[in-house]
Amino acid sequence: MAKVLVVVESPTKARTISGFLPAGYQVAASMGHIRDLPEKASEIPEAQRGADWARLGVNVKDDFQPLYVVPASKKKVVTELRGKLRDAERLILATDEDREGESIGWHLFEVLKPKVPVERIVFHEITPEAIRDALRHPRQVDLNLVRAQETRRILDRLVGYTVSPVLWKKIASGLSAGRVQSVAVALIVEREKERRAFRSGSYWDLKAHLLRAQEPFTAQLQSVGGKRVATGRDFDESTGRLIEGRGVLLLDEDAARALRARIENTAWTVGETEEKPAIRRPAAPFTTSTLQQEANRKLRLSARETMRIAQRLYEEGLITYMRTDSVNLSGQAIGAARDRIRRQYGEEYLSAAPRQYTTQAKGAQEAHEAIRPAGTEMRPVAETGLSGREAQLYEMIWKRTIASQMADARLTQISALIHADDAVFRAAGRRVDFPGFFRAYVEGSDDPEAALEDRDEPLPRLKKGDSVEARSIEAIGHETQPPARFTEASLVKMLENEGIGRPSTYASIIGTIIDRGYVELQANQLVPTYTAFAVTGLLENHFRSLVDTRFTARMEEELDEIARGDAAWLPYLQHFFNGPEGLERQTSEVDARIDPREASTVRLEGIPGTVRIGKFGPYVEVERDGAMVTASIPATIPPGDLTGEDVDRLLREKTLGPEVIGHHPTSGEPVFLRTGRFGLYVQLGEPVDDGKPRRASLPKGAGADDVTLEMALRLLSLPRMLGKHPVTGKPVEAGIGRFGPFVVHDGEFRSLTKGDDVYTIGFERALEILSQPKRTRSTVEPIREIGKHPADGEPISLFAGRYGPYVKHGDVNASLPREMDPDALSVAEAVELLAARAATAKKPARGRGGRASGAGKTGAVKAGTTRAGKAKSGSGTRAAGTAAAATKKATAGKSAAATKSPKGSARSTAAKSSGGTGAGRSSGRKGTAGGEA
Repeated sequence: MAKVLVVVESPTKARTISGFLPAGYQVAASMGHIRDLPEKASEIPEAQRGADWARLGVNVKDDFQPLYVVPASKKKVVTELRGKLRDAERLILATDEDREGESIGWHLFEVLKPKVPVERIVFHEITPEAIRDALRHPRQVDLNLVRAQETRRILDRLVGYTVSPVLWKKIASGLSAGRVQSVAVALIVEREKERRAFRSGSYWDLKAHLLRAQEPFTAQLQSVGGKRVATGRDFDESTGRLIEGRGVLLLDEDAARALRARIENTAWTVGETEEKPAIRRPAAPFTTSTLQQEANRKLRLSARETMRIAQRLYEEGLITYMRTDSVNLSGQAIGAARDRIRRQYGEEYLSAAPRQYTTQAKGAQEAHEAIRPAGTEMRPVAETGLSGREAQLYEMIWKRTIASQMADARLTQISALIHADDAVFRAAGRRVDFPGFFRAYVEGSDDPEAALEDRDEPLPRLKKGDSVEARSIEAIGHETQPPARFTEASLVKMLENEGIGRPSTYASIIGTIIDRGYVELQANQLVPTYTAFAVTGLLENHFRSLVDTRFTARMEEELDEIARGDAAWLPYLQHFFNGPEGLERQTSEVDARIDPREASTVRLEGIPGTVRIGKFGPYVEVERDGAMVTASIPATIPPGDLTGEDVDRLLREKTLGPEVIGHHPTSGEPVFLRTGRFGLYVQLGEPVDDGKPRRASLPKGAGADDVTLEMALRLLSLPRMLGKHPVTGKPVEAGIGRFGPFVVHDGEFRSLTKGDDVYTIGFERALEILSQPKRTRSTVEPIREIGKHPADGEPISLFAGRYGPYVKHGDVNASLPREMDPDALSVAEAVELLAARAATAKKPARGRGGRASGAGKTGAVKAGTTRAGKAKSGSGTRAAGTAAAATKKATAGKSAAATKSPKGSARSTAAKSSGGTGAGRSSGRKGTAGGEA
């Protein structure tokens, strides 16, 4: 019989720790948070249901006392934990070491009400040594950390549940505001405004391809007649013209070509040369922020995916705790890294002395060591048994840690000036004299054009007076570029630099603004929607502090002060909500002042008419001939790219019908250029008897001006029939879809590779492509296999979908309910979800306007569309995936256990406090009204 009960958050963590504990210890999982503020009305207990504050879940009139409920999905977990606790002589709370982990531990204590001694242990890696050390040094729950986390949760609830209803009434239903998410959206919107205000400038220069002693190299034009040639940095972004007083020479195309003609046959000689030594030092080990940035740059992982994988690596005992803003390494870790370097690379690759790094981030406070491989061996990835994304992320962490203790890289920067008449060119190169830490790791860059520093870029031996041969000279035109949109990596960097949020919140912030439709992820760029513009505009005008970076950063500092015990939580909440300029007063005053029509208006300079947010999305409204004409704006034209020409084309199509490009040479039918929800497409003829005419989307990168009749006819020739499949006898076709060119057979699609042309691909090549396994993000990289299905023994896998995690068995997909923890999902729970999904799939949905048609696959089931309008992609999945659980939860929620947090700061035997804790650790997904982790 177990004498000691150890409680952690997840089954994976429990399994790993169990192997390190002596006999008499039992490890159980709480499946994340076991209680939280109510998410819906059905969870509010009868005793509080009539209170005016009950839906908020925080009694703002009684010292901000939160109302806690145990959701229906966690009742079984609580019952099981209580049963195990009855047989124990001691309870150990071993939840994670950050604020949220501390809060989970406190809630466990409050709900379980143990009558045995209680201890709290923390560790930053799951290894035998770390667990034994933690058991030797137990402590009590840190009430300051709990209070800071509870205050954060209450703040998020106050903001989300008071401001979001204003957005619903004034702009559109389903919108949300958040204490941190709104600032992140505002930053992205501001960058898009900068892109709109940007005016491009054009300039030309020359690039010479030269030869010296049979060694080729290139040189760039620097000056003509002693005057420096203009480059992109010489232009004013707001005008597109040269900045006054720069004193540079601006070349246009004619001048560049004339200069090329003048110097191409003249003598080319070497002028001044220079060799300059340079030192490169390794970057610090990973923090949460830098791990998310680098994983996005190098592995194209989202912040959410990065943290999900890192969580699993931590719980499997492979890396240290992954929520940290410290760059410090323990002496043991430094010794292990240096020993690995000595064995794997040699003594000369060790730094002269152990390196120690200092945290630069604002408000660093989460944990006391950087993210590194766990243990004392610094095992390379080949020794871990990992594969796929887990292996890639672990290897990146391993390399960064090892590199941090390696010797500096030594380089020589080489340059030479090349003279051709009065034109001066500059050749630049680099020689790596000693690679040092480059052998293990080279940091990525947010600039995709930046060259990696570990590569030689040699120049031939050049000395003053040498003659060189000009093989060719290119005249190259350039356009200055607008500020780059944020990527996940650059947004995380910006949030950290501004002190907004904390390492553990970045993934949920970005995931939330994407899930809520404020931002779309396109080619790794975060592109704001028109709704984001409208919401940010309303907040800037009426809730300025919620989108003020300095105000939000100061809030984080005050929460840190509460965590350190330097500030009291209650006065802070009272000032924030009830103060003279508090949130409650702001909300009551602005509600009557905001005109819904004005709030839903997006003002974009240079656009004729007005852009508004309507029931079915953004549209443009322009007065023409005394009447208002409107046209929907397709999702493919973001706010920063919308031009007056786009507006004219959309309105022209709406009023005059689609543009006729020409007529089919055989049938004589008109060929139209039209605009749809996903952008431009061509169409042959008009619909006949409700039948759809032949249509084809424009290839990626093609605009309206690029479309010719020849191009349209080629597109309309698709899909091409290539032949009959030798096994099934069914047709094999080639075509272009929303995601690019493809071949298809019997409903199985495969994308074409870069070397294949959809117009010329042959039958044999198509069969070869179709025979290859289907490579989609989900099928290639499931998060994990949960187990075998009891019915057929086939695997049940967990995937990360666009709208949240889901399980897959065969052709059936089922979304996880919001309150369900993906990491804690069992086979039995997965089977129940899949059965419910399969049951709903048997009854096709019917819309009011007629029979549903396929809008997008969900396993083998299609989400419905009706004539009244298409449902959002993925909505069918969410509805079906949670349908079975909805009724059950609504009933069970009525009897959910509720607890009022006790007043005061420390009246519990082991550790009592109050406030509300976020549900982020439990499920990673947030409530409708904008709560944040």
